[in-house]
Amino acid sequence: MKLLDGRVAVITGAGSIGGQGAAEAALFIEQGAHVVIADLEESEGAKVAADLGQLASFYPLDVCDEQGWERFSQTLREQHSHVDILVNNAGVWLAKSLLDTTAKEYRRVIEVNQTGVFLGMHTIAPMMKEAGRGSIINTSSTAGLKGANMPHAYAASKWAVRGMSRAAAYELGPYGIRVNAICPGFVATPMIEGGEPVLQELAKLVPMGRVAAPEEIAQLVLFLASDASSYISGAEIAIDAAFTA
Repeated sequence: MKLLDGRVAVITGAGSIGGQGAAEAALFIEQGAHVVIADLEESEGAKVAADLGQLASFYPLDVCDEQGWERFSQTLREQHSHVDILVNNAGVWLAKSLLDTTAKEYRRVIEVNQTGVFLGMHTIAPMMKEAGRGSIINTSSTAGLKGANMPHAYAASKWAVRGMSRAAAYELGPYGIRVNAICPGFVATPMIEGGEPVLQELAKLVPMGRVAAPEEIAQLVLFLASDASSYISGAEIAIDAAFTA
């Protein structure tokens, strides 16, 4: 038996080749899950799903769109009847300080990184409640654990994800739904602007001397999605090689 045999998983923001969501989708499929990749229509989501084979599908979704989530929920009910796992992975980066960030920029980051997580939980949790079980994994960040030298809007959104996850874990626990937050450090994904030179500089800030591969983050997400973590809910897990230690 594989860890996720027969499970249906939704992963938002998984339509970026080389990204955390795509790595999570690949690992989930290895472990027997059917994975629905939900990302913007113009993303690489359709290609990611096609490359992963018959257990993957793509649904075009803007995580900020409430009506889009409602349509997505109906499609999930029609095609799968249930959802066992939700990974709120979609996010945007804005490398700006408080004084350099405009209100419009701030709202955009909050809409994707925070409101998108809210809408995901708000939409999918009722399906999990009906089934009496489910696992939700929300992607925060080490920027949600410390304030020093962190981009303002991004940090604000990731701190919020931690609080939302805790509140949801307490509320949804009686229905058999677990909610946890992960806080990755520096990860070698397309979101890192500047490529390899920047990654090498970031690695110098990490006690272990390197950045993470997306596949390493995926292993933690798999654990939280599976029954191996059946008594873990309301947790915030840093996966950062002691960067925030």
